Amino acid sequence: MLPKLAHTATAKLGGLAEPSRRGFLIGALAVGGGFAVGFRPGGISMANAQAAASGPFNAYLQIAPDNTITVLSAHFEMGQGSYHGIATLVIEELGASWDDVTVVGASGNTELYGNLAWGGVTQGTGGSTAMASSWERYRLAGAAARTMLISAAAEAWGVPADTIRAEASALSDDAGNRATFGEMAERAALQPIPSEPVLKAPGEWTEIGNTETRRYDRVGKANGTQDFTIDIQLPDMLYAVPVHPPKFGATVASFDPADALAVRDVVDVVETPLGLAVVAANTWAAMQGRNALSVTWDETAAEQRGSDEILEAYRTRADEAPMAMARNDGDVEAAFASADRIIEATYEFPYLAHAALEPMNAVVVRGDDGVIEVWGGHQIPDHYQMMAAETAGVTPDQVRMRVMKTGGSFGRRAVGDADVIVETVAIARALEWRAPVKMQWTREDDMRAGRYRPAYVHKLRAALDADGTVIGWDNHIVGQSILAGTPFSGFIQNGIDLSSVEGANTLPYEIPNLSVGLTTTEVNVPVLWWRAVGSTHTAFATEAFFDEVARATGKDPVQMRLDLLSADHPRHTAVLQAVADLAEQGGAMPDGRTRGVALHESFNSVVAQIAEVSVDGADVTVHKVWCAVDCGTAINPDTIKAQMEGSVGFGLGSILAEEITITAGVVDQGNYDTYRPLRIDAMPDVEVAIVPSDNPPTGVGEPAVPPIGPAVANAILSATGRPVRQLPLSKGLSV
Repeated sequence: MLPKLAHTATAKLGGLAEPSRRGFLIGALAVGGGFAVGFRPGGISMANAQAAASGPFNAYLQIAPDNTITVLSAHFEMGQGSYHGIATLVIEELGASWDDVTVVGASGNTELYGNLAWGGVTQGTGGSTAMASSWERYRLAGAAARTMLISAAAEAWGVPADTIRAEASALSDDAGNRATFGEMAERAALQPIPSEPVLKAPGEWTEIGNTETRRYDRVGKANGTQDFTIDIQLPDMLYAVPVHPPKFGATVASFDPADALAVRDVVDVVETPLGLAVVAANTWAAMQGRNALSVTWDETAAEQRGSDEILEAYRTRADEAPMAMARNDGDVEAAFASADRIIEATYEFPYLAHAALEPMNAVVVRGDDGVIEVWGGHQIPDHYQMMAAETAGVTPDQVRMRVMKTGGSFGRRAVGDADVIVETVAIARALEWRAPVKMQWTREDDMRAGRYRPAYVHKLRAALDADGTVIGWDNHIVGQSILAGTPFSGFIQNGIDLSSVEGANTLPYEIPNLSVGLTTTEVNVPVLWWRAVGSTHTAFATEAFFDEVARATGKDPVQMRLDLLSADHPRHTAVLQAVADLAEQGGAMPDGRTRGVALHESFNSVVAQIAEVSVDGADVTVHKVWCAVDCGTAINPDTIKAQMEGSVGFGLGSILAEEITITAGVVDQGNYDTYRPLRIDAMPDVEVAIVPSDNPPTGVGEPAVPPIGPAVANAILSATGRPVRQLPLSKGLSV
């Protein structure tokens, strides 16, 4: 999700991934008898920093008189646990109790909430960067608040500050003095602001790394009381459903709203930048009105090809020279010319839908003060704020984004054209803002509206010497660019969209002659980052091909990887050894099963997996997966394990049966009956080992997705001798 925007922005800023503590300025102020603490990167005056923190959504931490502690999260919650992780950082330094803490999504100030892993240039959640971006600034917010609360108590009680403890949301000392944070908050806001708050040493941590802590928001999600955008109800609200063209690139030629308006409770049919929308007093009426609507589409510029034709064109292009080179080490052609043996393979990957449980939606209303409020799963809220303002014909300061907890995204809610947001604002404006509007896409709308993981073809070659050593490696990747034609197209460098080649151009193995080429295709099928982005295909192609090479040379797959890992990649070596040890501790394999291994780095985390499978014809059962991860400091070990387990299930579903196919320009799938994510009875047992690290935290939301596919494919290769070169497996094993 938004991966290479992050990496490129960081690189352009000299590789700054974590700002130094001196790079922050602190702001604090009284808020309704409590106080708020906020930070922003240096380069502004303290007065400006305090002015920026002057509103309820312009700080990181607020403490109210009733002892309610609100953490304002720069990163939105889509099920991955970012709210819990950020709260952990604050609670650790503040000394708060989980019972008093709530987390809400913040927005409206890029300088405060910009993603620091992306250089702070925009607010957004993606690329598994939430904890890396939050690691220092939210701890500093907690530490600053703790320091000021203790100073306030010392002043009130007339005792030395170093005799006061901050624990369980209260201040106390051995003399019997005690006050809650809320009771001391107003006085704390008047204390001197610490220029460099002192952070706890790792040995003092009680929350960071705590293996017993469970998600603070688990209860509401388990019992159904947690509200999502789909649950929002406002007085007099109208409901809309979209009418999108059946072929990508088509536009409205004409429409007759009469039959739709004849449906009971339908109030209007309006044009939107994406097509049309039917508006009604309830969602069911809007859907019935859509069924009755008569539309003629102009398909002059529409994509008319099917996915089979697109992939056939990719295969042809893969045999030709790449358009651009992402990596070119040594003399690859000379290595192949002198090779004792050459191995070749071509791998094919289909389009994939995000298929998040909560389909796309948004709610828009304009208040009496003229401010337009937009509720939704805002993965890039400041960009959406700008797009909403442009659609409404107002300035961005007249738009307020309400960041909701969201039922999944996997990248789908970070869209350059802000699709569902723009649609909803356009509808509300067309209705002259007379009522709140909820736009709700159905599952079919979501699955057929595009924004897929692109289809790709990889053609790989390996040159071997007489000893079976890999002396040359060539990978030609063919597929669509995610960034091209979007507001982020400026991040394409020298013809290379890094999200197309990531994981392939950063191969950790020591091969003296290595090239990675890219051919970017022009296809009118909308594509987007998808959980783990480019690594979803590059990891499969490279790691599956490594096992083909290992099998051809009679080498052990784990040992071959260990031998090829250079001294520059100690994390990879440690993780690979850790997963091998974990699987060995699992005992001997039952009869009829085989194991496969894969290793991959993405989002600055390294993950290795071993999958144990059995194969019966074209049917594959994955029984067990061992997973080792190095993700830097483990903030919430339970969440990390959950993300590893969930990623295994997500990635496994994508290789077993998931695919979007297109026939004559029209998407074939519409719901979970034809697009089949992993079923619960196919979920394997997953055992996770977190490799200890003192480094700052890195990503966990995506890095375990890429290795599961090649690990399973390599187990199949071991079982059958047949390589898996086409996904999904339901198709690849039947050809």
